[in-house]
Amino acid sequence: MNLGTLLKNEINDTSLAQAAECLKSLAHPMRLKLLILLESNRLTVGELAEACKLRNNVTSEHLRLMMRCGFLSVEKEGQKTFYQISEPHVFSILKCIKSRFA
Repeated sequence: MNLGTLLKNEINDTSLAQAAECLKSLAHPMRLKLLILLESNRLTVGELAEACKLRNNVTSEHLRLMMRCGFLSVEKEGQKTFYQISEPHVFSILKCIKSRFA
């Protein structure tokens, strides 16, 4: 296989830039912890903040960054807003992290 063929089969630069931006949003210990908590639960900002010993506004900012990349979704039930992982690839990323670092 020649170099031209290899480059043609690769992800384009725009997609790579988008991937890098989304990976940056995961490159924070507290955001990884939030994802691990959300891996098997739907939780509110308050529940996540308490579990991580953070203020609600700080927790909300972390969640907002991950939502911007489509990693999370929200579901409202009355007055409560629940966060959950919406991107299936996040589970694979967490599995890889746990396998390597746990």
